[in-house]
Amino acid sequence: MQPLSLVVLAAGLGSRFGGTKQLAAVGPSGEAILDYTIADAQRAGFAELVLVIRHELTELVAAHLRAVHGTGLAYRLVYQDSFGPTRAKPWGTGHAVLAAHESVSGRFAVVNADDFYGRAAFEQLARALSAEGAPNHHHLVAYRLAETLSASGTVSRGVCTATPHGELVAIVENLAIARDEHGAIVSLQTGRRFAEDTAVSMNLWGLHSSIFDELHAAWALFSAADADPEAEFQLPTVINQAVTAGRATVSVAVTDSPWMGVTYPGDLAEVRSRIAADVARRHYASPLRGTQTEET
Repeated sequence: MQPLSLVVLAAGLGSRFGGTKQLAAVGPSGEAILDYTIADAQRAGFAELVLVIRHELTELVAAHLRAVHGTGLAYRLVYQDSFGPTRAKPWGTGHAVLAAHESVSGRFAVVNADDFYGRAAFEQLARALSAEGAPNHHHLVAYRLAETLSASGTVSRGVCTATPHGELVAIVENLAIARDEHGAIVSLQTGRRFAEDTAVSMNLWGLHSSIFDELHAAWALFSAADADPEAEFQLPTVINQAVTAGRATVSVAVTDSPWMGVTYPGDLAEVRSRIAADVARRHYASPLRGTQTEET
């Protein structure tokens, strides 16, 4: 089997955060969430690293990775703004993954740069990807909704529906989710209430390279349409379409691994506190150092 690859989506603008949250310092020695993701994924068996960024982030990302991981970290940079029509706002997660199509093959994970998934989640995903399976069978590690909220504002979450056997039926994006004055989890946009343990996607996918056929076909239709100039080409939308049409299957597994994320500036304090606690428990070294290989 080919080595497992990790594709990190790091081209976002960080509009609600107000800056380059991909590199926001959360660790005691200036580490970003991205760095803990790299370390956790490498320990779980993901040997190849691909980062999808914008050209303007090249020097910042390279300098950051060198400062945190040393000069031996092997990685490849892919530029989302070089693929397809250009615009100030990136085209979305589906477009970002498609931009990496020449840099990965076989089975690979897709993650967000600003989400902390935890080592156990990567180990869970690596086991799933390493098992025998059809080339059009993919994996999603989901989280419980209550564990993914922000005290600083509302969040958008892809709510998963699955069969009793854990096969994905659909992911539906729900906006403006927060706790109401009674402590219940609701969408402030629609009024829909959610159970605490509702399974949601945090964009932790285990995919086979067959997904690129789906992405190419869907992107051709999306880019040819007279779409809203703010529209985004999202990975869950493409996967939903493939599942509904019977061209793909997705196993959904809810993890007990802790999640953390940075959506708003106010989220940083909690993330830093939890990272500091992990360092104190020796879950991570400080300063953090990843697997030492040669940079490409």
